[in-house]
Formats: sequence, C-alpha cells, structure tokens
Amino acid sequence: MHRRFIVPSALAATLVLAIPASAATGTVGAPGIGDPYYPASGNGGYDVSHYDLRLKYEPRTDLLEGTATILATTTQELTRFNLDFGLTVSEVRVNGRKAAFAKSGDQELEVTPADRLAQGKDVSVVVRYAGKPSELKINGWTAWARTPDGGVAAQEPESAVWWYPSNDHPLDKATYDISVSVPDGTQAISNGVLVSQSSRLGWTRFNWRSDKPQATYLSTLAVGKFDITTDRTADGLPVLNAYSKDLGANAGAARASIERTTEVAEWLTEVFGPYPFNALGGYVPNVTSGFALETQTRPFYSPRQFANGANVSVVVHEIAHQWYGNSVSVSGWKDIWINEGFARYSQWLWSEKEGEGTAQELADYVYAQRPANDPFWKVKPGDPGPDKQFDIAVYDRGALALQALRNEVGDETFFTLLKGWPTEKAHSNATVGDFLRYAERVSGKPLATLFDTWLYQPKRPALPAAASAGIAENALSSRAAARVERPASWKKIAATNTIHDHGERDHGGHGHGDRDHGGHDHR
Repeated sequence: MHRRFIVPSALAATLVLAIPASAATGTVGAPGIGDPYYPASGNGGYDVSHYDLRLKYEPRTDLLEGTATILATTTQELTRFNLDFGLTVSEVRVNGRKAAFAKSGDQELEVTPADRLAQGKDVSVVVRYAGKPSELKINGWTAWARTPDGGVAAQEPESAVWWYPSNDHPLDKATYDISVSVPDGTQAISNGVLVSQSSRLGWTRFNWRSDKPQATYLSTLAVGKFDITTDRTADGLPVLNAYSKDLGANAGAARASIERTTEVAEWLTEVFGPYPFNALGGYVPNVTSGFALETQTRPFYSPRQFANGANVSVVVHEIAHQWYGNSVSVSGWKDIWINEGFARYSQWLWSEKEGEGTAQELADYVYAQRPANDPFWKVKPGDPGPDKQFDIAVYDRGALALQALRNEVGDETFFTLLKGWPTEKAHSNATVGDFLRYAERVSGKPLATLFDTWLYQPKRPALPAAASAGIAENALSSRAAARVERPASWKKIAATNTIHDHGERDHGGHGHGDRDHGGHDHR
C-alpha cells in the first residue's frame, strides 16, 4: 500500500549519516530526525502538537495558496530550525514576530526566529506560501497528482512537503485542522470529521478536523467533483466515502468494495480492539496510479485497484492500518513490518472468516510458491533496507512470521496479542523489537529465535524448521510443495500487491514501480 520516493544515493546517505541528528549540538535544530533510511526526513529540535492549515486551491491552474499555523514545543535551545517544505514561502512568523527564512536543498525551509527559543518553550510558527504542487519536483518527480477536475496529495513515506510545511516523519505526530477553499461545485476531501462547510463569492470552504495524533504522511487532500455517501456506524461514528464522478468502468466495483468499509471496521474491531479515531471512510479520485494508502480515517484508493471487479481485501488491508501503522506508528522506517506484516495478515484473517482459505493454508501456499533461491527470501522484513522497504516479502514473509507466531503461542494468546498491542501502544510509535518484547511478556515464551528466523535471516527457513513452526507441514519435498492447493482468496489478495507500488516510473534508480514479484503466482 505504499511507496517510498525520497531516497538519497548510497553516497549521499553516507555523507548525511556521518553527522547524525543526535550529534547536533548548540542551538541549531538538525535538518533530519535521524532515520537512516531517509536522512532528509523530519527535523530535530522541536515537537509539533498541532497543524492548522488554511488553504485555497484553484483546480484550473493548480495554484495552491496557504497559511500554516504550527504549534510546537522546543526540545532544545534554538536559534534556528528547519521545516520540510518545497513550495514558495512569502513570510514566516515565530511567536507573532517576523522570522528570517531560507531554502536549503529540495525540501528544507530554514527558519531563524527574531529571538532565541529556550528549551521546553511552546512555540507558534506561521508560514504563508503559494505554488503549483505538481510542478515541485524532488528527485525528478512529484507526489501531487493532478486529476481532470482537481488534485490529490497521497503518498508514502512523504507527501506533506508538496502542500504544507511540517516535521515530516512519523515520530512527530500531531492533531490537524485542515480548511480548504475551492470553487463552488468542487469538493475538498481530507482526514477526520467534516466540521462545517460554507460558500461565499463563488468559493466553498470545507473544514476538516482530526483530533487524534496523525503522522504527516497520513494526511491527505483531494480536490475534485465527487459523489459522496455518508452514514454512521452503530456506535455513532461518522462514515464518509467519496468517488470521483468520472471513474468510468471502475465506478461500480469501487463502490461495491468501499461501501463495505463499515462492515470491515466492525469486524476488525473484534480482532484489534476499539477503532482508534473519530471518523471512517475512503475515497477514490480519478488518478492514473495503481496504489492504495491508509491515509488516516479515510484511505486513498486508485481506481485501478478495482479494474478487475470489487475487491474487499484491499479495504481490509487499509482499514487494518488504522490500528497497525496509524495509531501505532513506526519509530523508524526500518520497522515497516509492524505496519505491513499485520495489514497483510488481516487479509488472511478475512479470507479465513469468509471461508475462502485459512491463514494456515495461505501461509503454506506462500511458502510452497517460493523456492529457496527466490530473491524473496533475501529480503529481511524486520529491517529490509530503504530499497526493499515495500517489497512483497515485507508483506507476505511478514505475514508468514505472524502465522509462525500464532502456531507457537496458540490462538488464544495470539489474538490477545493482536488486540492488546494497539491498545497498549495507542497513538504512539514502536519498533519491531518493542513488539518482540511485548509478545514475549504476554505469551511468557522466548520468541527471539522465531522472530530472527522469519524476520531477519536472509534465507528461506529450511523445511524442517518451517514445519516445526507449523508452516508447510505437508510440503516436505519440492514435489509435494508443487501440489499445495491455492486458497480461493489468493487471486483477490494477490491483486492487492500493487498497493505498495506507488509510482509509475523509476525515480533516480530507486523506484518500486512494476517490479518482478519473483515468480509469485498471480493466476
């Protein structure tokens, strides 16, 4: 469901990492938050609590005008700090006073306040800006997609830099008010609850609120002409789904899938515990991409996800992320397994619920379809590296690890783990190691070897080892493996593999476009 796109070359990464953010001293905030996968992402020296975005967008020209008010607390003394942003800035104020600012590189906005900021100080930063997001290129491309009637911001791991200034890393989550003015007859879709809308002088303003912490890459904006459906869950949660009016042949299949969002969320509540946010829904803009993304409370879906008919499995994946990835977010991008392994496994559990193949049968099938020399097994889901962060192995091998864990601790403990983790870690960040320690504490079992075998060893677990973990017990020879029956749900699940292909071309040698899935059976 994702795609990374801002990745420096190996040499550039080495140079940046030679001076890690943690080593920054004095009064200048670091230009990165310290993530080795993405050295330019995020910033040091402050922690954001709230974003208030007041925007105006003209679809005809792609002109976005904005005023962003950022509320933060300094974590060190500061004479200068950075924001991640790429559009043209006209003014910056810090605590009401004009501040000096300068652009550095592709995405760094360096701000020098009039007065030195003490550590632990509450700070307000106001940035006025304008520009055409689709014309902003970083590493040769843009995360802003123009549509026939508007534009869309939805990408991973970074997209905020194209439409508002931020501390652009999941470690710094915040609440949001997003207010967008668009021409009458056009709508603006964003995260959370639509608090109000009003029209004046040919423009309509939509005011959205997300009242729980949200990572910057999970914020979204879609401007266009939509058919909108609304409802409430049995618990009173507002549901809003939006569909571009020009989806063509994919319109019916998209609606048939996304209108089941409430049903999927209610089922996942039984698996993962209470839904963690204030709204629910999804949207399908008329974009040419093929991916989907778990933008908080309102996942983004490309029309191509439904080119072969309805597919509830992709909805299951994105809604599962509301617990695993959105409420409990990664501490660093190397921890992506605690997002993607669980979201893929939720698709296996849905298959089990629907009687289309158990999670065990799906695990056996995945294992059998991947011989020992398949590059699939070279990827380590627990730390895949930036070039393999959204590789299919992070999803399928990541789900295999969960089935092995389920077999080791038993169903009762396993489902206690699934429900307890997003409750214990709600609205925070975590690492793979955190989950290991949590699973050991709750189960009372040593699990380090199991996690190492399935998440960190760059090789296929040997058949005896796999069988001892309850995987592929009936596939103890290559001939037997070839006869492992394909579960009925496999075709729909495999059709969602493109959810993590977030690009249409190779961006500077680091793209994850239409990759070879290593012989994965997509029949």
